[in-house]
Amino acid sequence: MKKIAVVTCVELPEPDPDQEPLLDGLRGAGMQPKMLAWDDPNANPGDFDLCIMRSCWNYYINPAGFLAFVDRAATASQLVNPIDVVHWNLHKRYLKKLQAADVPIIPTVWLDDREPGDLSETMRTEGWDDVVIKPSVSAASYRTERFKKDRVKKGQRFLEELLADGDTLIQKYMSGFDEEKALVWIDGEWTHAVGKSPRFAGEDEEVSDALPMSDEERTLAAKALGCVDVDCDLLYARVDVIRDSEGKLLVSEIELVEPSLFFVQSPASLVRFVDAIGRWG
Repeated sequence: MKKIAVVTCVELPEPDPDQEPLLDGLRGAGMQPKMLAWDDPNANPGDFDLCIMRSCWNYYINPAGFLAFVDRAATASQLVNPIDVVHWNLHKRYLKKLQAADVPIIPTVWLDDREPGDLSETMRTEGWDDVVIKPSVSAASYRTERFKKDRVKKGQRFLEELLADGDTLIQKYMSGFDEEKALVWIDGEWTHAVGKSPRFAGEDEEVSDALPMSDEERTLAAKALGCVDVDCDLLYARVDVIRDSEGKLLVSEIELVEPSLFFVQSPASLVRFVDAIGRWG
């Protein structure tokens, strides 16, 4: 019986609707799943045949510790998605690779922690009146705030706080955030999509029922995934897209480490996910 670690964290920052359907699906397929918290000092990935990255949603608090766990899991077991994918996707510098490949992304300015950062100057240079500031390593809208031009002084203080702790992004606020769409890819196939509500630090996320994908959305998402320049297979992926004020489709995120996959909205996607795990390795 294949032993499966479903990688989580000791204290979930929010409930995971995917968790119970996934555990039930794995058991129904004759596998033996168990939740394994990456931040539990007693966690032993070597006890499992496969470690599947799932609700490890606090990794951004201790990225170095998280990567140390990832390295152990990849050595002692088999990690899915694989370790090179985790390293590629953990820091939002990957968006630069999309931009270099002519994949349209949300207009972004990248600042590393050695730069002073001048929000007023950035907004003036870029012609932005409304921005979002967030860490380059983050999840679940952690330390993500929106600032309009009339709040630039507060925004500058927030920017300096983030830069004191690490690399930071400034992005143009897109009105299309109200209609952001998450496109789910499992084992080589786009399975479904959901609409997501915008959220900032401390807010809950709301999602729609399953939605169809347009050919335009599939094409852009596939082009984005084509930028993942690591030599290994993906089990799952999520590409989030929005439209700008002129209706142009943009990629906001590629999620390859621990994205919600919205199994409740698409039971068929769960079946595909479980079947792929049964064949993996």
